[in-house]
Amino acid sequence: MKPLIGITTNQSTNANGHPTVTLMQAYIHAVMQAGGVPVLIPSMIHADGWDALYARLDGILFSGGGDIAIEHFAGVPHPRVYGVEPERDALELKMIQASASDGKPFLGICRGCQLVNVGLGGTLYTHLPDQLPGALDHAYPGHLRTTLVHEVKIEEGTHIAEVLGEPIVKVNSLHHQGLKDIAPSLRVAGRAPDGLVEAVELPGHPFGIAVQWHPEWLTDQESTRNLFRKFVEAAKR
Repeated sequence: MKPLIGITTNQSTNANGHPTVTLMQAYIHAVMQAGGVPVLIPSMIHADGWDALYARLDGILFSGGGDIAIEHFAGVPHPRVYGVEPERDALELKMIQASASDGKPFLGICRGCQLVNVGLGGTLYTHLPDQLPGALDHAYPGHLRTTLVHEVKIEEGTHIAEVLGEPIVKVNSLHHQGLKDIAPSLRVAGRAPDGLVEAVELPGHPFGIAVQWHPEWLTDQESTRNLFRKFVEAAKR
């Protein structure tokens, strides 16, 4: 039986102004390529419905999207904060805390990486260029999703080092925020050349990994295929 992989989604509107639930198809393709069955999670699901869905999922992929509301991590206000969705924040924070507690496999990507850190007690830079001295340009335009812009050095002895199979990976970069204070339960697993933490993991968890880049656009890389494959395998178990 193929495992069910829940993928979090964005709220948006179509050309006529009607509310929509949206997700880049790259996430869906990456999960299917790895042998999972993707299930989209609408963030407006009612409080009495999220746990019913959660119980049926074998793994959760926390996808990219807008920024997390600063009140969840006592963040510094910044005019570049955008795309905050209170319903999405509330749902995903509950889901990451449940996943961390009960051992359900999870993978965080970009916003999802930040969500994992915040949900477990960490903080964020709300705008890297103004708050991280010597920061690289991490906010490349949306059409450069397959462009490799910097390296990430993976820490030896970490779970993600075993999963990726490479000590250094070249990645894309599509974010203006980043991990600041790392949650107490998480372990730093990779850094960009400017020192920014770009990969974290939850030690002792069957599969609790989060990365700041967008691997769903880089499935031509063997290391990326390994990441999704190992995630889906963990969910199947």
